[in-house]
Amino acid sequence: MRRWKILTAFSLVSMLAIGCAGKEEIPDAGLDMAGILEETETTKDTEEKQEYLYPVNKEHDAGEGQVHSYLTGQKVDASVGNRRPIAVMIPNNKAALPQYGLSKASVIYEACVEGRITRLMGIFEELDGLDHIGPVRSSRDYYVYTALEYDAIYCHWGLAVPYVADLLNSDRVDNISQANKGIEKPTSIAFERIKRPGYATEYTGYLFIDKLKKGIEQRGYSLKYREDFTPKFTFAADGEQADYQNKPDAIRICPGEKGDKGGYGGVQAYFVYDASDGLYYRYQYGAKQTDEMDGSPLTVKNVVFQYCHGEVRDSHDYLAFGVHGEGNCIVFTNGKMIKGRWSRWGGDDSPAKYYDEYGHEIIFNQGKTWICNIWQEYGDSVSVDGRPVVFEK
Repeated sequence: MRRWKILTAFSLVSMLAIGCAGKEEIPDAGLDMAGILEETETTKDTEEKQEYLYPVNKEHDAGEGQVHSYLTGQKVDASVGNRRPIAVMIPNNKAALPQYGLSKASVIYEACVEGRITRLMGIFEELDGLDHIGPVRSSRDYYVYTALEYDAIYCHWGLAVPYVADLLNSDRVDNISQANKGIEKPTSIAFERIKRPGYATEYTGYLFIDKLKKGIEQRGYSLKYREDFTPKFTFAADGEQADYQNKPDAIRICPGEKGDKGGYGGVQAYFVYDASDGLYYRYQYGAKQTDEMDGSPLTVKNVVFQYCHGEVRDSHDYLAFGVHGEGNCIVFTNGKMIKGRWSRWGGDDSPAKYYDEYGHEIIFNQGKTWICNIWQEYGDSVSVDGRPVVFEK
């Protein structure tokens, strides 16, 4: 666990504070706070000291040529589970639907962009059965900082130049970028357009997997995880379930009701838990969300609502969200709701972790996860089974 001190007396910190009363949260570099944090103390938390509420997989190696996926906890071939994932920017406005290949993502991250709609970022580790993914859309810095949690190779077509160009052009991010203003070293070989009669041009660009592999080789990116990589999730052990029986039931979970200015009301998004298969089904725009590839519904085993401070940056309505620091969260798994806090103080390469109200790390059940970035200032629009969610201050 790392602790930090503020190097400069910065009044903006108090303006951006969120979370429990008496605690201030320091936003991340995406909120123009780069360079004001300095590590002052490091305490090594060993596996022996960590206590879990349920049995967990502590070993990545699962034997017989398999490993436990860092993204789902499930057993996968070592060639898949030891390979860095890719993070792909995917539009979610109605005019772009349906998306292709999204059901193959192990993790889906969703956040608001300008216009008060949401945009998705799929984290993919299993690429061998995919021909292409998309359509692919433009980058925002808070998605990049989130992709770094997974040590993912970040793929996009376009960008908000004033706020993300320097980051993408630095050596901090391995990215596959289509040629656009602001990109110094594009990797255009990875992208092509597909004819979609009736669709705007910006919804016709796709990432092609065979060409992506050539682009990664062209850029010289490693396909192996960093040696100091820290997995984001802690999963229940093989054959075990984190049932959280003492937690409230949660069947219909909604990240934002109609009229919500935090983005989710605009897409009419919600999830419904199906006890027969233990999965959450995604709905938006009045229907189940499906994959164009095979018509399958988008389902996940876990859903996270991660509350983040947000700001409007300029007259173009570009947004900023604090995805470092800490804040409230809700984790949904097996039809239960676990309220708690998320924490990410270790820098860009450290993941956000999730803890219950007693400080225990929340255990995820093996399977896919959907993370909704909840705009903190519009968090009162979140509801579970038709009731608003309230956090004690």
